[in-house]
Amino acid sequence: MTDADALREGAVQDGVPPPPAPAPVAADDGKVMSLVDHLTELRNRLGKVLITVAVFSIVGGIFSSDIIRILAAPAGGTLLNLGPGDAFAITLRVSLVTGVVLAMPVILYQLWAFVAPGLTAAERKAIRPWIPLALLFFVGGVALAFFVLPYAMNFLFGFATGTFQNTPAAGPYFDFVTTMFLAFGIVMEFPILLFALSRVNIVTSERLAAARRYVILGIVIFAAVATPGGDLVSPAALTLTMYGLFEATVWFIRRTGH
Repeated sequence: MTDADALREGAVQDGVPPPPAPAPVAADDGKVMSLVDHLTELRNRLGKVLITVAVFSIVGGIFSSDIIRILAAPAGGTLLNLGPGDAFAITLRVSLVTGVVLAMPVILYQLWAFVAPGLTAAERKAIRPWIPLALLFFVGGVALAFFVLPYAMNFLFGFATGTFQNTPAAGPYFDFVTTMFLAFGIVMEFPILLFALSRVNIVTSERLAAARRYVILGIVIFAAVATPGGDLVSPAALTLTMYGLFEATVWFIRRTGH
């Protein structure tokens, strides 16, 4: 007979009700997803994203003529159609990029819904308010690209003197424009990613500050690759934007105690 049983019997004999038995520890009912479950969840999330992008791409196709006319204005409004399929390819590309931009709220939500189950309650509470901000940051990046575009074209056209004529080919021009718009929008998610990594203790403000020189080098390389137009205005604007966001994020992470 154990000591606890002896005490309980003694208490009963003395007329004192025995102390209640300790409550059993509740088992953790959280389900651990297998690799197959994770892949199935990822497939479902990607499927919803692709359907949403496709629907909004149709909307972009309906308004593609107006969008193309607005985007062509910084290049003078008239572009050379060099191939029989260029106009169709440009319309398709503009429609797809428009679909991605319009579907960004759904893309961010599906990304959050896939990642959130792997976080603790405290981590989810800390990161959740930043998801709407991620959408605002993306819109801000696209707006910045639209603002920079005329200055970039003026810089490039400034070299077209003498025998050169400022009538760019439609295909390369819209490749440059759509790539720049997406690059600026995605880059604005940079602080959101750093903040999320800090909340799960992957990075800290001290580590980011210590790696500042490597971060600057990576920013310069990324800005040069993400803005293939060959001008200096676009990569300079992207570099300054990314570096400003980096320093602001490091400061904010430090203020939050990480």
